[in-house]
Amino acid sequence: MRLKLAGATALAALLASGSAYAEQTTITVWSWNIAASALKSTVEGFNKKYPDIKVDVQDIGNPQVFDKMLAACAAGGDGLPDVMSIENHKASIFWNRFPDCLTDLTKLGYNDSLKKQFPDFKRAELEVGAAAYAMPWDSGPVTMFYRRDMYEKAGVDPATVKTWDDFIAAGKKISAANPGVIMAQADLNGDTEWFRMLANEQGCGYFSDDSQSITVNQPACVKALDKVKAIKDAGLLSAANWNEKIQANTASKVASQLYGGWYEGTVRSTSPDLAGKWGVYPMPSMTADGPHAANLGGSSLAIANGSKNKEAAWKYLEYTLGTNEGQVTMLKSFGLVPSLLTAVQDPFVNQPQPYWGGQKIWTDILATLPKIRPNPGTPYFSDADEVIKAVQTKYLAGGYPNGKAALDDAAQQIASATGLPLAK
Repeated sequence: MRLKLAGATALAALLASGSAYAEQTTITVWSWNIAASALKSTVEGFNKKYPDIKVDVQDIGNPQVFDKMLAACAAGGDGLPDVMSIENHKASIFWNRFPDCLTDLTKLGYNDSLKKQFPDFKRAELEVGAAAYAMPWDSGPVTMFYRRDMYEKAGVDPATVKTWDDFIAAGKKISAANPGVIMAQADLNGDTEWFRMLANEQGCGYFSDDSQSITVNQPACVKALDKVKAIKDAGLLSAANWNEKIQANTASKVASQLYGGWYEGTVRSTSPDLAGKWGVYPMPSMTADGPHAANLGGSSLAIANGSKNKEAAWKYLEYTLGTNEGQVTMLKSFGLVPSLLTAVQDPFVNQPQPYWGGQKIWTDILATLPKIRPNPGTPYFSDADEVIKAVQTKYLAGGYPNGKAALDDAAQQIASATGLPLAK
């Protein structure tokens, strides 16, 4: 009797200690690049709370995570880690094609109260009815990164750049005052980034909000594509891929970069000698009083349905993504922009940032989160994006009479590839 009582007392003491894991549990996480490094940065804080859960973050590359997940889900979930990073716009592919591959996080503790701590645009791609197959992580509130010295030399105050026409006028002055400098860059041949940012700002995307029809040829999307062409035709937007943009930044050959807020970490880490010369301002709009908010990029974390460590994996998601401590740790170390709305209240967010000339850039960038319009990717995002890439390249080279003709063609191609109807 005494032995039984002693065992019960020991169990009670273990539970009271705050650790539910008598033996060490290891969870494996797949991610990529800076995202993987950011996740690693949270482990120390997580282990202070859960010392018996070891976190093995593996950087296996962005396309590799997606490809390996598709293959593993097709094989019934065999070979998946406990936790995976998923880009939001590709997320719905998994639960549409493989509804049993990932865990419904609401079964583990992702309740309505916690869901409401994230903006709608982040949740739209991750939830199906009451189920949630991934938890929002970082987001990409779009901002204009700019070179203070180049704008000043041209006498351009970024606060006066309210519209895209203002941006064009400013660009002409800046290019003239800074020989050899281009106003901005875009991966015009390999990505649709600028078109998607401007379209999202204007409330348009490839598909309708319910993902049931094609909307890419609607007037707001046409305006976005036409404006991209207008900026390029003015000689202010040159084609450059990711690495070429970084090279232009460090060589002081570009005055502005339009990107999601996560680009802060890229600029700061790859151009350390330019501290104090960079700043940010809100993305311009079609009209001065129009919307000045959009999203580009951002990820989520999901848990494999076949994981044997679901409770431990959930604890990691809950800490890393659901607390200011976890999210701001990643913001500080690698510039990953929190999706957690309460993170805006963190003291770090309101601090002047030395690299950015003392500007409180995170206050400015995160303030746009609640204003961003949801833009569901749907399971057909990749198919549609491939069509838009080709159509964009052809249009910018003069292959269509106007943006409407270009996007009408794109819409018909997407309809043929997906079977979805065009929106009325």
